[in-house]
Amino acid sequence: MIDETVLTSRPIAWQVTEEISVPEKIHDWLMELGSMTRRFEQYCQQVTVEPYQEKFITAAELNPGEADCLSVSQRYWLREVILYGDNIPWLLGRTLVPEETLVGDEQRLVDLGTIPLGKYLFSGNNLTRDYIHIGKQCERWARRSLLRLSNKPLLLTELFLPESPAYK
Repeated sequence: MIDETVLTSRPIAWQVTEEISVPEKIHDWLMELGSMTRRFEQYCQQVTVEPYQEKFITAAELNPGEADCLSVSQRYWLREVILYGDNIPWLLGRTLVPEETLVGDEQRLVDLGTIPLGKYLFSGNNLTRDYIHIGKQCERWARRSLLRLSNKPLLLTELFLPESPAYK
């Protein structure tokens, strides 16, 4: 069963990469630089996305530590989704986009609906990644990346669910 809120019911313990022992089988998944959607597609017939919530929030509504990763903004676009492989929940995703990022082509980020974020992000050549942070929430592994579209920031947090092929 999916948690009360996608990623916030239990805090994720973000760890310094040098201080964490990550099992080899999951390390490669956590450090994936390409599209996680594309990677998941190698393990199933169909990857689907179910939006959990999509709305603007204020800085006061950010999770602890998220404000430290993003530029200051009056509002942030929040998109939380469940990503499924053949109808099995594999990943919880939380995207935060400062309102200032949502200009030009990036305005489409608010209209993704059931389109996987990776399909949009990796469709062009204007995406860069500043870093990947690794964390744990109970026994589940997570990663957080500061991405830039045309040099405009967005924060993506991904929590791998127990049935994810990342654990197999």
